[in-house]
Amino acid sequence: MSYDRIVRVGAIAAFSTLLLAACSANTDAPEATSGPAAESVTITDAWVKAADEGMSAAFGELHNSGADDVTVVSATTDAADMIELHETVENEAGAMVMREIEGGFVIPASRALVLEPGADHIMLMGLTGAMAAGQEISFTLTFSDDSTYEFTAPVKDYAGANESYEDDMDHAAETDAE
Repeated sequence: MSYDRIVRVGAIAAFSTLLLAACSANTDAPEATSGPAAESVTITDAWVKAADEGMSAAFGELHNSGADDVTVVSATTDAADMIELHETVENEAGAMVMREIEGGFVIPASRALVLEPGADHIMLMGLTGAMAAGQEISFTLTFSDDSTYEFTAPVKDYAGANESYEDDMDHAAETDAE
């Protein structure tokens, strides 16, 4: 084999090694963990309420195709500083208020859990920027078995129920303090 050919083969091998290393070095990307919960849950009709600042909420229908109940214990997104899993309940004064769900959302085996305005929802607080209709927001749900599920939801304009998340949250905080 000629010297030039050896140099060319060596250069190709070195370039190939660098290319493979560059492609596999993506350590910043979150890794979804596998588990029974993540493998059995999907979401349909996901959407997020448009908001200029402050608070918003995410909705949709979480489906559990598994034989066991699944519990969503938390959610994350880059679109908000804090997320809570909320339910809307009637307080002692008869007013409907939102509050964080103790222990998370339970999605029954072979059933669905509907997240909708005025009921269970994913609350986004401290928005990191305006959320305009047409944008896509990414979320990661974490389940009680530490597995995760990622989904993307479009932002939509919504004026139904004339919700005022901040007023409701202030009221809920006052009620909880009593």
